[in-house]
This record gives sequence, C-alpha cells and structure tokens, in this order.
Amino acid sequence: MTLLKPSANAEPTALAPDPSSLSSRAVRAWTERMAVRQQRDGTYAVATESGHTYVVDLRDHSCTCPDHEIRGERCKHLRRVAIEITARRIAPPGRQRARCDVCEEVTFVPEEAEPPHLCGNCRVAPGDIVVDRETGDSLVVAEVMNERANEYVIEATGKTVAAHDTNDGYPKDDIVVEVTYLGDATRNDNPRRYAFPYSRLNHTDAELVG
Repeated sequence: MTLLKPSANAEPTALAPDPSSLSSRAVRAWTERMAVRQQRDGTYAVATESGHTYVVDLRDHSCTCPDHEIRGERCKHLRRVAIEITARRIAPPGRQRARCDVCEEVTFVPEEAEPPHLCGNCRVAPGDIVVDRETGDSLVVAEVMNERANEYVIEATGKTVAAHDTNDGYPKDDIVVEVTYLGDATRNDNPRRYAFPYSRLNHTDAELVG
C-alpha cells in the first residue's frame, strides 16, 4: 500500500464548524445533547436534553417544535437531523442503514431492499461486465445471490462454490455472483449461468447494452 505524505503547505482543518460563524440555532444543533431516531414512517424523533421529543419530517422540512410551528424557523432539531445524516449515523429519508455484505462498511440502501446489501465501492449489478481473475475471461453479471460460497451448492457437481479447486484461496464466506460468459450473453437469449465467489471477479466500468 502506498502512503501519501501530507503536503508541507497543508492547513489544519476543524471537524466541526467554527461556532463564531454560526447562528445561535446552528450552534445549539451542534452542541446540545440530542438523540435522533429514524421512525418507520420516514420521520425522525428527536429527544432533547430538556426531556421533550419532537418529530422532524425532512420531506416537507417540518418539525413539531414551537420554534418551527409558531415562528416558522429552521429549528435546531431540523438542523441536528441533517448533521446526523451527513455524519452517516442515521439514514436519509427513504433509505435504511446497513452494513455492506462484502467490506462491512456502513451504507444506506432503499427501505425495501433485500440482502445482500452492497456499498457503492463494492456494488455489482445485473448487466455489469466483470473479469475472471483466474482466466481473464469477460463475464456478465446475471444476479448477486444472498448466499455465501460455502452455502451455495452447484447442482451439476453437488459441491459448494467454495469447495471447487479453482476457488481455493478465495474467502469461503464470499457472497456468490451468478454470471454468464460475455460471448454467450451476446448470442443467446437464455445463456447458461455460472456461480463465482465475489472476490474472484475483477470489476470494470463496462456494462452490457441491449
């Protein structure tokens, strides 16, 4: 791994805004003790240090607190929810917080998304072109399976994906990706599928069109 040396001219950077540059509501949003919880209806319950709980709805930029409902201000609760989302501690509206099934990093996926969950760096989708690290063959992703290499049994051989000699050295708990060979995918309407451990596939920026 190559480590990048810091620039000699690099300036120190604060992790939070300078309070002197913020409005009083923004300062309170950053500094007061609050607990933010995403609710099933897509709103956020914000419990404050004073013991009150207010409901924030980012879809219509509303909050049930008096500061917003009576004064029409962008209150500290609305601001705090935005801070928590930016910090990736809670999910934005319409999404849920999950761990990537490949790298285990925190990611956000659609609320109704079924596993496996993949982050932006690990995501592969049907139609993506990948390359077999062992042979150099170009393959087309058909489906990402919610099964691990030591669980997925290949019907033709009765062995799991992990048990095949050609997959020795790849993680046995890799998720399984079903693929077709690029030549077959371009010539046949229903090409034969093959199961590979995720780590054996090298991603490309290409995808099958048409």
